[in-house]
Amino acid sequence: MVFPGTGSGPRILAECRTSRPGPVGCADTGLRRRSVMLRNDGVTKICLMGLGRTGAEIARIILEQNDMKLVAAVCSEFSSKCGKDVGEILGIPETGASVYSAGELEEVILEHAPDIIVDFSNARATLKNVKFISENRIGLLIGTTGFSDHDVMRFQLLASKNDSGILYAPNITLGVNVMMLLSNIAARILSDYDFQISEAHHRHKKDSPSGTALKIAEEVGKGLEASGVPVIREIPIHVTRAGGIVGRHELMIVGDNDMIRISHESFSRKAFAAGALRGIRFLRGKTGFFEMKDMLELDKVLLSYFEKHKTAAAN
Repeated sequence: MVFPGTGSGPRILAECRTSRPGPVGCADTGLRRRSVMLRNDGVTKICLMGLGRTGAEIARIILEQNDMKLVAAVCSEFSSKCGKDVGEILGIPETGASVYSAGELEEVILEHAPDIIVDFSNARATLKNVKFISENRIGLLIGTTGFSDHDVMRFQLLASKNDSGILYAPNITLGVNVMMLLSNIAARILSDYDFQISEAHHRHKKDSPSGTALKIAEEVGKGLEASGVPVIREIPIHVTRAGGIVGRHELMIVGDNDMIRISHESFSRKAFAAGALRGIRFLRGKTGFFEMKDMLELDKVLLSYFEKHKTAAAN
Protein backbone atom coordinates (compact mmCIF):
# COMPACT_ATOMS: atom_id res chain seq x y z
CA MET A 1 0.00 0.00 0.00
CA VAL A 2 1.37 3.42 -0.90
CA PHE A 3 0.33 6.67 0.73
CA PRO A 4 -0.58 9.33 -1.83
CA GLY A 5 2.12 11.88 -2.51
CA THR A 6 3.44 14.37 -4.97
CA GLY A 7 6.98 13.04 -5.17
CA SER A 8 9.51 10.65 -3.77
CA GLY A 9 10.31 10.80 -0.09
CA PRO A 10 11.85 8.72 2.65
CA ARG A 11 10.54 5.18 2.73
CA ILE A 12 9.31 3.61 5.92
CA LEU A 13 8.67 0.02 6.86
CA ALA A 14 5.46 -0.37 8.79
CA GLU A 15 3.94 -3.39 10.47
CA CYS A 16 0.34 -3.92 9.47
CA ARG A 17 -1.66 -5.62 12.21
CA THR A 18 -4.52 -7.23 10.35
CA SER A 19 -6.22 -8.71 13.38
CA ARG A 20 -7.67 -5.20 13.74
CA PRO A 21 -8.35 -3.67 10.31
CA GLY A 22 -6.60 -0.35 10.02
CA PRO A 23 -6.77 2.57 7.67
CA VAL A 24 -4.64 0.84 5.07
CA GLY A 25 -7.05 -2.08 4.75
CA CYS A 26 -4.72 -5.10 4.95
CA ALA A 27 -6.21 -8.37 3.83
CA ASP A 28 -3.66 -10.82 5.26
CA THR A 29 -3.59 -12.19 8.79
CA GLY A 30 -0.86 -11.61 11.35
CA LEU A 31 1.97 -9.13 10.88
CA ARG A 32 3.76 -8.38 7.64
CA ARG A 33 6.18 -5.69 6.55
CA ARG A 34 5.40 -3.30 3.77
CA SER A 35 7.16 -0.42 2.09
CA VAL A 36 5.47 2.97 2.28
CA MET A 37 6.36 6.08 0.31
CA LEU A 38 5.72 9.31 2.15
CA ARG A 39 4.40 12.33 0.34
CA ASN A 40 6.89 15.05 -0.38
CA ASP A 41 4.95 18.30 -0.66
CA GLY A 42 7.31 20.36 1.46
CA VAL A 43 5.27 19.90 4.64
CA THR A 44 6.86 17.83 7.41
CA LYS A 45 4.34 15.67 9.23
CA ILE A 46 5.06 15.56 12.97
CA CYS A 47 3.97 13.21 15.72
CA LEU A 48 4.72 14.49 19.22
CA MET A 49 5.40 12.00 22.00
CA GLY A 50 4.87 13.59 25.40
CA LEU A 51 2.44 16.43 25.96
CA GLY A 52 3.62 17.79 29.29
CA ARG A 53 4.70 21.37 29.85
CA THR A 54 7.59 21.25 27.39
CA GLY A 55 5.64 19.12 24.91
CA ALA A 56 2.78 21.62 24.97
CA GLU A 57 5.14 24.47 24.05
CA ILE A 58 6.55 22.41 21.21
CA ALA A 59 3.04 21.63 19.97
CA ARG A 60 2.19 25.34 19.97
CA ILE A 61 5.22 26.34 17.94
CA ILE A 62 4.75 23.50 15.43
CA LEU A 63 1.15 24.59 14.85
CA GLU A 64 2.42 28.08 13.95
CA GLN A 65 4.70 26.81 11.14
CA ASN A 66 3.74 26.74 7.46
CA ASP A 67 6.18 23.94 6.60
CA MET A 68 5.06 21.56 9.36
CA LYS A 69 1.87 19.76 10.30
CA LEU A 70 1.18 18.23 13.69
CA VAL A 71 -0.71 15.06 12.79
CA ALA A 72 -0.90 13.39 16.21
CA ALA A 73 0.33 13.42 19.79
CA VAL A 74 1.02 10.44 22.04
CA CYS A 75 0.65 10.40 25.84
CA SER A 76 1.02 7.79 28.57
CA GLU A 77 -1.44 4.90 28.61
CA PHE A 78 -3.93 6.23 31.12
CA SER A 79 -3.56 9.97 30.57
CA SER A 80 -6.78 11.98 30.70
CA LYS A 81 -5.57 13.74 27.53
CA CYS A 82 -6.02 10.62 25.38
CA GLY A 83 -8.84 10.88 22.85
CA LYS A 84 -8.90 14.68 22.91
CA ASP A 85 -7.86 17.13 20.23
CA VAL A 86 -4.49 18.77 20.88
CA GLY A 87 -6.24 22.14 20.65
CA GLU A 88 -8.38 21.28 23.65
CA ILE A 89 -5.25 20.50 25.68
CA LEU A 90 -3.63 23.80 24.66
CA GLY A 91 -6.78 25.88 25.13
CA ILE A 92 -7.04 26.82 21.45
CA PRO A 93 -9.46 25.88 18.62
CA GLU A 94 -9.42 22.32 17.31
CA THR A 95 -6.29 21.41 15.35
CA GLY A 96 -7.35 18.12 13.80
CA ALA A 97 -4.53 16.35 15.65
CA SER A 98 -5.76 13.81 18.17
CA VAL A 99 -4.02 12.55 21.30
CA TYR A 100 -3.39 8.80 21.36
CA SER A 101 -2.19 6.52 24.14
CA ALA A 102 1.33 5.09 24.05
CA GLY A 103 -0.07 1.66 23.15
CA GLU A 104 -1.48 3.09 19.92
CA LEU A 105 1.83 4.21 18.42
CA GLU A 106 1.66 1.60 15.64
CA GLU A 107 -1.83 2.82 14.73
CA VAL A 108 -0.56 6.41 14.63
CA ILE A 109 2.23 5.46 12.22
CA LEU A 110 -0.09 3.48 9.96
CA GLU A 111 -2.83 6.10 9.90
CA HIS A 112 -0.81 9.32 9.82
CA ALA A 113 2.60 8.29 8.39
CA PRO A 114 4.62 10.96 10.25
CA ASP A 115 7.92 12.05 8.76
CA ILE A 116 9.41 12.80 12.18
CA ILE A 117 8.53 11.83 15.74
CA VAL A 118 9.52 14.40 18.36
CA ASP A 119 10.03 12.57 21.64
CA PHE A 120 9.71 14.47 24.92
CA SER A 121 8.18 11.61 26.89
CA ASN A 122 10.54 9.80 29.26
CA ALA A 123 13.57 7.55 28.96
CA ARG A 124 11.62 4.35 29.58
CA ALA A 125 9.12 5.12 26.81
CA THR A 126 11.89 6.11 24.41
CA LEU A 127 13.80 2.87 24.96
CA LYS A 128 10.62 0.91 24.41
CA ASN A 129 9.73 2.63 21.12
CA VAL A 130 13.03 3.56 19.48
CA LYS A 131 13.55 0.20 17.73
CA PHE A 132 10.09 0.22 16.14
CA ILE A 133 10.40 3.84 15.04
CA SER A 134 13.86 3.28 13.56
CA GLU A 135 12.79 0.11 11.73
CA ASN A 136 10.01 2.15 10.14
CA ARG A 137 12.63 4.67 9.00
CA ILE A 138 10.84 7.58 10.62
CA GLY A 139 13.02 10.44 11.79
CA LEU A 140 13.30 10.59 15.57
CA LEU A 141 14.25 13.66 17.59
CA ILE A 142 15.02 12.56 21.16
CA GLY A 143 14.72 15.45 23.60
CA THR A 144 14.36 13.17 26.61
CA THR A 145 17.09 12.74 29.23
CA GLY A 146 18.22 9.95 31.55
CA PHE A 147 20.04 7.63 29.12
CA SER A 148 23.20 5.65 29.77
CA ASP A 149 26.19 5.47 27.41
CA HIS A 150 24.95 2.01 26.42
CA ASP A 151 21.54 3.44 25.50
CA VAL A 152 23.12 6.11 23.30
CA MET A 153 25.25 3.47 21.60
CA ARG A 154 22.06 1.55 20.88
CA PHE A 155 20.58 4.63 19.19
CA GLN A 156 23.68 4.88 17.00
CA LEU A 157 23.50 1.21 16.00
CA LEU A 158 19.77 1.39 15.19
CA ALA A 159 20.23 4.46 12.99
CA SER A 160 23.04 2.73 11.12
CA LYS A 161 21.32 -0.65 10.81
CA ASN A 162 17.96 0.70 9.64
CA ASP A 163 19.23 3.66 7.62
CA SER A 164 17.04 5.93 9.73
CA GLY A 165 17.62 9.40 11.15
CA ILE A 166 18.02 9.97 14.89
CA LEU A 167 18.85 13.33 16.44
CA TYR A 168 19.87 12.79 20.06
CA ALA A 169 19.32 16.15 21.75
CA PRO A 170 18.81 15.90 25.53
CA ASN A 171 20.28 19.43 25.59
CA ILE A 172 17.87 20.88 23.03
CA THR A 173 18.27 24.59 23.83
CA LEU A 174 20.61 26.36 21.46
CA GLY A 175 22.37 28.47 24.08
CA VAL A 176 23.44 25.58 26.28
CA ASN A 177 25.21 23.99 23.32
CA VAL A 178 27.30 27.13 22.94
CA MET A 179 28.06 26.81 26.66
CA MET A 180 29.34 23.28 26.08
CA LEU A 181 31.66 24.45 23.34
CA LEU A 182 33.00 27.24 25.56
CA SER A 183 33.50 24.73 28.38
CA ASN A 184 35.64 22.54 26.15
CA ILE A 185 37.73 25.49 24.95
CA ALA A 186 38.21 26.81 28.50
CA ALA A 187 39.39 23.40 29.71
CA ARG A 188 41.98 23.26 26.93
CA ILE A 189 43.37 26.69 27.82
CA LEU A 190 42.98 26.62 31.63
CA SER A 191 43.91 22.98 32.20
CA ASP A 192 45.54 23.73 35.58
CA TYR A 193 42.34 25.29 36.99
CA ASP A 194 39.67 23.46 39.01
CA PHE A 195 36.26 22.80 37.40
CA GLN A 196 32.90 22.42 39.12
CA ILE A 197 29.36 22.32 37.73
CA SER A 198 26.09 23.31 39.37
CA GLU A 199 22.65 22.74 37.89
CA ALA A 200 19.13 23.61 39.06
CA HIS A 201 15.74 22.45 37.81
CA HIS A 202 12.13 22.25 38.96
CA ARG A 203 11.20 19.87 41.76
CA HIS A 204 9.55 17.39 39.38
CA LYS A 205 12.63 16.63 37.27
CA LYS A 206 13.48 12.98 37.82
CA ASP A 207 17.02 12.52 36.53
CA SER A 208 19.80 13.87 38.71
CA PRO A 209 22.22 15.23 37.68
CA SER A 210 20.69 16.45 34.45
CA GLY A 211 21.80 15.02 31.12
CA THR A 212 23.03 18.48 30.16
CA ALA A 213 25.23 18.74 33.27
CA LEU A 214 26.76 15.36 32.47
CA LYS A 215 27.38 16.51 28.91
CA ILE A 216 29.11 19.68 30.15
CA ALA A 217 31.33 17.52 32.38
CA GLU A 218 32.10 15.34 29.37
CA GLU A 219 33.14 18.39 27.32
CA VAL A 220 35.39 19.61 30.14
CA GLY A 221 36.99 16.15 30.28
CA LYS A 222 37.58 16.17 26.52
CA GLY A 223 39.18 19.59 26.76
CA LEU A 224 41.49 18.55 29.57
CA GLU A 225 42.54 15.37 27.76
CA ALA A 226 43.22 17.37 24.59
CA SER A 227 45.63 19.56 26.57
CA GLY A 228 47.45 16.51 27.92
CA VAL A 229 45.92 16.52 31.41
CA PRO A 230 44.62 13.09 32.52
CA VAL A 231 41.13 13.17 34.05
CA ILE A 232 41.66 11.13 37.19
CA ARG A 233 38.33 11.97 38.87
CA GLU A 234 34.87 13.03 37.83
CA ILE A 235 34.05 16.73 37.51
CA PRO A 236 31.94 17.57 40.62
CA ILE A 237 28.27 18.34 39.88
CA HIS A 238 26.05 20.06 42.45
CA VAL A 239 22.30 19.55 42.00
CA THR A 240 19.29 21.61 43.07
CA ARG A 241 15.67 20.53 42.62
CA ALA A 242 13.29 23.25 43.76
CA GLY A 243 10.16 25.12 42.79
CA GLY A 244 9.50 25.78 39.14
CA ILE A 245 13.06 26.46 37.91
CA VAL A 246 13.04 25.80 34.17
CA GLY A 247 16.75 25.06 33.92
CA ARG A 248 20.07 26.60 34.95
CA HIS A 249 23.63 25.32 34.45
CA GLU A 250 26.87 26.93 35.56
CA LEU A 251 30.50 25.94 35.15
CA MET A 252 32.96 27.41 37.66
CA ILE A 253 36.58 27.52 36.51
CA VAL A 254 38.71 28.42 39.52
CA GLY A 255 42.40 29.21 39.63
CA ASP A 256 44.64 30.40 42.47
CA ASN A 257 44.06 34.05 41.67
CA ASP A 258 40.91 34.33 39.57
CA MET A 259 37.70 32.60 38.55
CA ILE A 260 35.59 32.35 35.40
CA ARG A 261 31.89 31.44 35.35
CA ILE A 262 30.11 30.17 32.25
CA SER A 263 26.37 29.86 32.77
CA HIS A 264 23.16 29.30 30.88
CA GLU A 265 19.61 29.75 32.11
CA SER A 266 16.32 29.05 30.37
CA PHE A 267 13.65 31.57 31.32
CA SER A 268 10.87 29.78 29.46
CA ARG A 269 10.14 26.40 27.91
CA LYS A 270 9.90 28.29 24.64
CA ALA A 271 13.70 27.91 24.55
CA PHE A 272 13.23 24.13 24.28
CA ALA A 273 10.54 24.59 21.63
CA ALA A 274 12.82 26.81 19.53
CA GLY A 275 15.55 24.17 19.68
CA ALA A 276 13.10 21.42 18.73
CA LEU A 277 11.92 23.44 15.75
CA ARG A 278 15.44 23.80 14.45
CA GLY A 279 16.06 20.11 15.11
CA ILE A 280 13.04 19.08 13.05
CA ARG A 281 14.21 21.12 10.07
CA PHE A 282 17.71 19.68 10.39
CA LEU A 283 16.54 16.06 10.60
CA ARG A 284 14.09 16.18 7.68
CA GLY A 285 15.25 13.74 4.99
CA LYS A 286 18.48 12.76 6.79
CA THR A 287 19.71 9.33 7.82
CA GLY A 288 22.30 8.58 10.49
CA PHE A 289 22.92 9.45 14.11
CA PHE A 290 23.30 13.11 15.01
CA GLU A 291 23.78 15.31 18.05
CA MET A 292 23.19 19.02 18.54
CA LYS A 293 26.80 19.84 17.68
CA ASP A 294 26.18 18.35 14.24
CA MET A 295 23.07 20.44 13.75
CA LEU A 296 24.74 23.66 14.85
CA GLU A 297 27.96 22.85 12.92
CA LEU A 298 30.05 24.10 15.82
CA ASP A 299 33.25 22.59 14.41
CA LYS A 300 32.77 24.56 11.20
CA VAL A 301 32.15 27.75 13.19
CA LEU A 302 35.39 27.31 15.13
CA LEU A 303 37.39 26.43 12.05
CA SER A 304 36.07 29.49 10.25
CA TYR A 305 37.02 31.69 13.23
CA PHE A 306 40.62 30.44 13.41
CA GLU A 307 41.12 30.48 9.65
CA LYS A 308 39.95 34.10 9.53
CA HIS A 309 42.37 35.13 12.28
CA LYS A 310 45.19 33.11 10.75
CA THR A 311 44.67 34.90 7.43
CA ALA A 312 44.56 38.29 9.17
CA ALA A 313 47.79 37.56 11.03
CA ALA A 314 49.51 36.45 7.82
CA ASN A 315 48.60 39.73 6.14
